[in-house]
Amino acid sequence: MSRSRLTPEREAELFDAVLDLLREVGYDSLTMDAVAARTRASKATLYRQWHSKPELVTAALRHHSGPGADRVDTGSLRGDFQEMMLRVDDCQLEKDSALMRGLTLAVNTNPDLLRVLQEKLIEPEQNELRVVIDRAVARGEVRTDNPAREFVPHMLFGAFFALQMIEDRVPNRDFLTRYIDAVVLPALEAR
Repeated sequence: MSRSRLTPEREAELFDAVLDLLREVGYDSLTMDAVAARTRASKATLYRQWHSKPELVTAALRHHSGPGADRVDTGSLRGDFQEMMLRVDDCQLEKDSALMRGLTLAVNTNPDLLRVLQEKLIEPEQNELRVVIDRAVARGEVRTDNPAREFVPHMLFGAFFALQMIEDRVPNRDFLTRYIDAVVLPALEAR
């Protein structure tokens, strides 16, 4: 990404508009023209900053995700997971679930989107989560050789999609807390 001449406030405004448009029209119908019109920015500015629609969408998602999981350190793995849950309210979880379902469909026909999402959003978030798990290992809560360690991102991300498919509802903080206590922590044999 080229050096930003946008203020952090203006960037946040652009990212909010991108996510709102994504929720309204979906990825395939989202255009740089629509973003430019919604934000009263020039298309040239958008392309100069982000080069492509996948780059802009991913930057908006990354910005929206807030501080990384690796910045959470309560002294216990369960406490870290609970602290991560407190960062998002149930209304935001519902919005995010709808957004992620839409993007999941979009990556099937947009390989550039998938590549950029993996590179700039998914891999960094997995790395942040590894830091949290590695700290739990260092504290003696999780065994170094526990094979479930590599599947924590799959378990956590999977909860969002499975609940929708199985029960036709989106996860809330209560569900995610119970899921972590019943599935993730036992799989890790966290003490």
